[in-house]
Amino acid sequence: MLPTAQPAPLNDDTLPHHSDSVRVPTYDRSALAPAVVHMSVGGFSRAHQLVYFDELAENGHTDWGVVGVGLHSANMRDALAPQDNLFTVVERDGEGEAARVVGAMVDYVYAPEDPERVLELLTDERTRLVTMTVTGTAYRVDPHTGEFQPDDEARADLEHPAEPSSVFGFLVEGLDRRRRAGLPPFTVLSCDNMPSNGDAARTAVVGFARLRDEVLARWITDHVAFPSSMVDRITPRTSPDQRDEIAATFGVDDRWPVITEPFMQWIVQDEFCNGRPPLETVGVRYVADVGDFELMKTRLLNAGHCAMGFLGQVAGLGTTDETVADPVFHGYLRRLMHAEVVPLLPRPEGVDLADYVDTLLERFANPAIADRLQRVSRRGSSKMPTYLLPSLHEARAGRRPSDLLTVAVAGWIRYLRGEDESGRPLEIEDARRDELQDLAQGAGTDPRPLLADASVFGRLSGDEAFAREVEALLVEFEDRGVRATVAARVEQAAPVPAPADLDERSQPA
Repeated sequence: MLPTAQPAPLNDDTLPHHSDSVRVPTYDRSALAPAVVHMSVGGFSRAHQLVYFDELAENGHTDWGVVGVGLHSANMRDALAPQDNLFTVVERDGEGEAARVVGAMVDYVYAPEDPERVLELLTDERTRLVTMTVTGTAYRVDPHTGEFQPDDEARADLEHPAEPSSVFGFLVEGLDRRRRAGLPPFTVLSCDNMPSNGDAARTAVVGFARLRDEVLARWITDHVAFPSSMVDRITPRTSPDQRDEIAATFGVDDRWPVITEPFMQWIVQDEFCNGRPPLETVGVRYVADVGDFELMKTRLLNAGHCAMGFLGQVAGLGTTDETVADPVFHGYLRRLMHAEVVPLLPRPEGVDLADYVDTLLERFANPAIADRLQRVSRRGSSKMPTYLLPSLHEARAGRRPSDLLTVAVAGWIRYLRGEDESGRPLEIEDARRDELQDLAQGAGTDPRPLLADASVFGRLSGDEAFAREVEALLVEFEDRGVRATVAARVEQAAPVPAPADLDERSQPA
């Protein structure tokens, strides 16, 4: 698209002006009923859930408008308020780009400034669904006991339940007010990128409620639905330069646009307690069990991000597309997923896992997205045991190939030293950064101090044979470099299974 004239602000009044260059809502936004409250609006939710609800409104379903809630930062409120809560979503790939203005969000509330307004929304009988993207660490579910463990914010909410600040403080107080008013509850739908996110949401909400009132906890257990969902759309953070590019290209002066890929997927467990939005009409898939789809995504896409993020940064690379364009790392990721991960997975209904892997590699290689390795490497201490290590545990227990999974573990440990092979610093974003970095730097090529952490490595923490394998890789990284080590290990790795073998291994047990 050629550059447009002087960019114009984005708001309801300017939509007709923008309709020549971008797709804009054709429905009457004032007719949207606020039936959905989304907790913690960010780039991903705006590029994913809100696009689906925008499509729903375009199809004439105006009874599922969304109200956004910000929990910790006023930046989103400040960007959206002057725009009447409109924003631009730009889809980019190697073929070009297309932009649309999303209008499904009818209001936005910054919770720290007006917590009572948030509680009014949660108590409004028109609210039938609460969705959330608060990150997996916000659920405070102990990985060993499976119980809710309140943090300081949650404990403060328990002392002052009518003045909450945490997401679960708001949800439980809202549900309690509905119970006391004789209103049906809302469904709680987690859209966070974690396995069994519906179970985690149930554990957190019921666990929080039980610390307040056992009767309330029982009512939630009996009446509230917590469907799991699998969400997928690569959405890097938009930079100021990209914002300026969008304004120049499309003529839309959007304070915080979203850039994403064309691919989008949402698999939702069909379990609702207060009406179900007809999202199946706009591409969402309702299923009885999300589990197989979750495993497919977390163990391939998310584990792939981990592997390339850690190894790529140590090798001096900066983005996902740059990494996948490197023949060594492309070959590594392809062999890792096809030969070591896919054979361990059940096959989700209607999905060809080999095709899914090839599509993933194409998405990773999208130069128009160029997701930064630093971003996909954040929170490694929680991502590794959730996304990558389960495949390694299963492979070793079943005596299946796992050499390339082990390479990824060595890559993480090497990355934790905080510098790449050229001595340039790496920015490590992890709640346990200082602790883990001290261990990695102090031990050199000995992985045992880090592997001793059972909260991350589980039974591998006491596996001396595994420790020797990782140590050999760390020594080889020092002697030959990451890229040469990876290339050699790919040559030695198990071959990609034939389609017939893959079909047999991928059947559910």
